[in-house]
Amino acid sequence: MRVHWLQHAPEDDLGCIAPWLAARGHMVTRTGLYEGGPLPALSGFDALLVMGGAMNVDEEAVHPWLVAEKAFLRAVLADPGKRVLGICLGAQLIAEQLGGSVGRNRETEVGWFDVQLTEAGRGFDALSEWPSSMPFFHWHGDAFDLPAGATRLAYSAACDQQAYSYDDGRVVCLQFHPEVTSASVRVWLEHPQTHPAPGPFVQAAGAMRQDIAKFAAANRLLVSLLDRWLDLNRVV
Repeated sequence: MRVHWLQHAPEDDLGCIAPWLAARGHMVTRTGLYEGGPLPALSGFDALLVMGGAMNVDEEAVHPWLVAEKAFLRAVLADPGKRVLGICLGAQLIAEQLGGSVGRNRETEVGWFDVQLTEAGRGFDALSEWPSSMPFFHWHGDAFDLPAGATRLAYSAACDQQAYSYDDGRVVCLQFHPEVTSASVRVWLEHPQTHPAPGPFVQAAGAMRQDIAKFAAANRLLVSLLDRWLDLNRVV
């Protein structure tokens, strides 16, 4: 399958998704939006991955490429033959293009916190190997409202909307970061501009990286989702 991905900042990469794509033999292309990279023709890919970034969806004056990206996402979302996965900022951008709103969450959520599946999430085939509750890594201050027609799949104590699907699972979006590795988080912690203010759902920097097993478990669950979601013969 031809998979294209959108990168919003150099420190926000594919994480564990990169070796998964390579192992499955998918053809992978990329647009570095922060580099001024060109967006692909719709005919050039089958699935789109929209990754995270420290910017907000409304910062078009600071990041003018957001205007073109949003128009591109609207076109992709309107194409029933395209699969779309959004993570963190990607999930917010997709929600906005589907008619939802994005704004400050009631809490900044950074570090390892449990995500709970809704009843719909527990019945969603692509999440069939996921437990009802599982710690995942978070790094966000904003959050999305559920777009009309979307199905809420998960939530956390700090954020009511942690995951949703749209169009019978063709579109899947996650507010949290199952793709990150310990190395990913180390890079994020080296960027002072991304450090959040202390809060009840902001974990100490050392605690974010100390349990390597959590990264491995989260990565395995993301891989199980991806294997099912990209299998076009399955009904998700």
